[in-house]
Amino acid sequence: MASSSLALSSLLLLLLLPLLASAKGGFSVELIHRDSPKSPLYDPSKTLSDLVLENARRSIARADHLRRAFSLAASDGTYQSPVVSDTADYLMEVNVGTPANKFFAIADTGSDLTWTDCEPCEGCYPQDSPLFDPTKSSTYRDISCQADACANLPHASCSNDSSTCQYAYGYEDGSHTSGNLASETFTFDVAGGRPVKIPKVAFGCSHDSQGSFSNATAGLVGLARGSLSLVSQLGSVIDKKFSYCLVPYSEKSVSSKISFGADAVVSGRNVVSTPLIQGLNDTFYTVSLQSLTVDGDSILVNSGDVIVDSGTTLTMLDPRLVRSLEDKLTKIIDLPTVKDPEGVFNLCFDVSKSRKVQFPDITFQFDGAALTLSSVNTFIPYDENTACLAIVPTEELGIIGNIAQQNFNIGYDLENQKLSFSPADCTKF
Repeated sequence: MASSSLALSSLLLLLLLPLLASAKGGFSVELIHRDSPKSPLYDPSKTLSDLVLENARRSIARADHLRRAFSLAASDGTYQSPVVSDTADYLMEVNVGTPANKFFAIADTGSDLTWTDCEPCEGCYPQDSPLFDPTKSSTYRDISCQADACANLPHASCSNDSSTCQYAYGYEDGSHTSGNLASETFTFDVAGGRPVKIPKVAFGCSHDSQGSFSNATAGLVGLARGSLSLVSQLGSVIDKKFSYCLVPYSEKSVSSKISFGADAVVSGRNVVSTPLIQGLNDTFYTVSLQSLTVDGDSILVNSGDVIVDSGTTLTMLDPRLVRSLEDKLTKIIDLPTVKDPEGVFNLCFDVSKSRKVQFPDITFQFDGAALTLSSVNTFIPYDENTACLAIVPTEELGIIGNIAQQNFNIGYDLENQKLSFSPADCTKF
């Protein structure tokens, strides 16, 4: 199996070399927040409070399903995906096939398999964009049951003629997707450069998908650590590196960026790095959190394994740790506290009478890396008069959410198994 994977990476490298050379060895594409005007999910009628509550509730739902992901299979043999359908916050525009079929897909660091709905799809949820028709693509190939990629599925079956590999993924909310495992050319539009075509990407060609998926999206791009993720499939082609820089939520005119290969190198004087470790599930990007420091006082972490997840909005940590942090912040911040009427946030402050509110920095001490977060990363404006702590309690599984990651260039180096952070103005990437 290892030799087959090496051969595939070598073939991809030969096919991609001219394109990567024109892109100076790497490439970057837009990462579009679901609430951005560029997103097909954008709803201009929603207020700030509406968006904050929706993002928070998606975070809680996603964290709940991530915790349950460690039971490997449902009773019917369908694999239970680590994420709940349609909970991730960022989208990528993807072109699949030859000629290319364009659609928006969820970009998810918590999922491995990339999939999209395909014709014929009598059991698929309604969608705004045309479905991909594999019969009209010259580069589409079904993957056989004997292929390594098929063996890498958590659960696989064979078609009636025992030749084509088939997948079935279920989600904890009852949604599901199933179809053929296939290979196809994926094309990504590069800002200011030539499109980058990636041949022979293994993906799920879904012929049956139902549930809480959005009509505006047609699949998912898996960016996790597993062998079937886009990152793992590219392997040495991108030096096993990718990065992203997330713009603050307040920036509506500029998109975030996700970069691969040479474009994903995170460097500079202020870079800090921490090892990626094997956590509860090898799909996730897990690191060791040791303490939090605020106003010079440190709070030690009892259970320190947390995952870094681009699809979860809020940071979610051990309840005892969060309570200690809330106590310290309440003593330091000279503002009246208010209750969140929806009961989502534990600690909120009335900022209506303050011209310029200054919240203290919070330093997250990871193994070998001290990451200092400003108020942009730790507080979220609930409405014009209220700001709430974007760190909430959760049992069992700690998550560093995407608010905490804003305005950092974050590099995932799978060759050296490390995660790097560099402070950045992500609007200028």
